[in-house]
Amino acid sequence: MTGRTPSRWEERIAADPAHSTWYVERFRALAARGTDIVGEARLVDAMLPRGARVLDAGCGPGRIGGYLHRAGHIVVGVDVDPVLIAAAEQDHPGPTWLVGDLAELDLPGRGIAADLDAIVCAGNVMTFLAPSTRRAVLAGFARHLGPAGRAVVGFGADRGYAFPEFLADAEQAGLRVDVLLSTWDLRPFTDESDFLVAVFSRGR
Repeated sequence: MTGRTPSRWEERIAADPAHSTWYVERFRALAARGTDIVGEARLVDAMLPRGARVLDAGCGPGRIGGYLHRAGHIVVGVDVDPVLIAAAEQDHPGPTWLVGDLAELDLPGRGIAADLDAIVCAGNVMTFLAPSTRRAVLAGFARHLGPAGRAVVGFGADRGYAFPEFLADAEQAGLRVDVLLSTWDLRPFTDESDFLVAVFSRGR
């Protein structure tokens, strides 16, 4: 790991070590109040047959991967933050939860086949990456998808990663746009949209 570029999330944790615990407790509190925190997972679930193999990329405390596991899928979650992975293991047993840097994603190197049916990257994860690693992360997604697999990536505007730049990076990384949406509940993307949900296939 020597010489790797820390993500913006890691920089935030270095500045405020309590932030990870706050983040975990925030989502636990939302779930306890009955707030819908799995809309992203329902969209991905609708795209898949039962028993699909899914990567929750930047899984945090496991809300999305946990839902998909309970829906009958085989889930691997990867996050750089060990505090969030520990919370995922506690709150959502069943998936394989791994501490890891998405810029160095190598599931086969950890004994997990790479031909995934879906990759979901939600929660503004793309904007928490180190900018220099964004294209490497997207290339890792393309490399891990099966021939018919799809990657679903969502994040908000005004977070330092312009949508046109992201889409150009994804194309360069080997991903082909299937659908662009402005919300996880399938509203169309327009030039005025302040959120992007992009569904990609592996480029030919």
